[in-house]
Amino acid sequence: MNDVQDIDVFISGGGVAGLAATVAFAQAGFTTLCADPAPPVIAREEAGADLRTTAFLQPAQAFLERIGLWTRFASLATPLQVMRIVDAGGDAGEARASHDFRAADISDLPFGWNLPNWVLRREMVAHIATLPHARFLPGTGTAHVMTRETEARVTLSDGMRLRAKLIVAADGRSSPVREAAGIGVRTTRYGQKALAFAVTHDAPHENVSTEVHRSGGPFTLVPLPDHEGRPCSAVVWMERGPEVVRLAGLSEAAFEEEMTARSAGLYGALKLASRRSVWPIISQIADQMAAERIALVAEAAHVVPPIGAQGLNMSLADIASLLSTAEAGRDDPGRAEELARYARARHAEVRARVTGIDALNRASMADAKGLRNMRLQALNGLYAVAPVRHMLMRAGLGAKG
Repeated sequence: MNDVQDIDVFISGGGVAGLAATVAFAQAGFTTLCADPAPPVIAREEAGADLRTTAFLQPAQAFLERIGLWTRFASLATPLQVMRIVDAGGDAGEARASHDFRAADISDLPFGWNLPNWVLRREMVAHIATLPHARFLPGTGTAHVMTRETEARVTLSDGMRLRAKLIVAADGRSSPVREAAGIGVRTTRYGQKALAFAVTHDAPHENVSTEVHRSGGPFTLVPLPDHEGRPCSAVVWMERGPEVVRLAGLSEAAFEEEMTARSAGLYGALKLASRRSVWPIISQIADQMAAERIALVAEAAHVVPPIGAQGLNMSLADIASLLSTAEAGRDDPGRAEELARYARARHAEVRARVTGIDALNRASMADAKGLRNMRLQALNGLYAVAPVRHMLMRAGLGAKG
């Protein structure tokens, strides 16, 4: 295959962020091709299915609505009306304090809407197939990238050659495109891993997302639709690496006993409703978010622990910002001036959020009793002052003021 195909935008990586970027640029009229070396897993029980969920916060939902995706998601999403933070840092692991942050205090809308990641992939792939300017090549990797002042050249693993005005690196924390561009990263390792799975429970979740803080990391339950007639939640359980290995190896009955205890019994007995998957926890930020003809988005640019539903919401903010600069320079979306505008718009915000989530994660890991007590006092103090509480909620949503 010797012919070179001309396109506007090449997107390396077909995860949730890469597929969202494909939709965004294609619906804006840019000829867009997305490639990923692994076919997307779009069924819950398939091997390799991503059992994590994503809570789209208000700004992300508005962007998805703008690019035409929300109509596919709305009926499948579970609204999040309350964010509950529970401190269970006492010696017996009891719930010492529980504070509810209610969306109604600052907005007429929920904080966010929760969907399983495998569902997102399924719906995005189906939507891309309807877009005349979009093409998705699953099972095809990015083999070679070369940039010039006026264009980028890409060779795919199947031999296809592309000439693009802009390359969007959405190819993960070990991004090949980022490495080809010579952009470094700073990585923080916590010695943590996360277990992701779904559970059913006795008590209804009432659209409340609950983070239980003890030590090792938070235990987070996020509402899902009922499963087999019972209330259901997605769980992300963060612990130090060796403890996650031990937990992952337990029998189902033993694991259910331990996770019910770790949840402080807030929902009654928890029962596994999916297999367990394990994910490493790091923080990472790229030294820069753009290079010649290349823009980094999502985990190619930043990785954060799964706290406060920030990860993919930051990624969609990247895509929204990059799309805005591309539309401003429509004839050539990869011009140096446009990419510099994108980098200025996003990098400081990304640094601030990565730093803040790093601090929250370190606080959630606290083992020493004195540190756990300080965390409790800080939570109680922040919650007690309504203007501060409302400001924190708006900041968590991504509001600027």
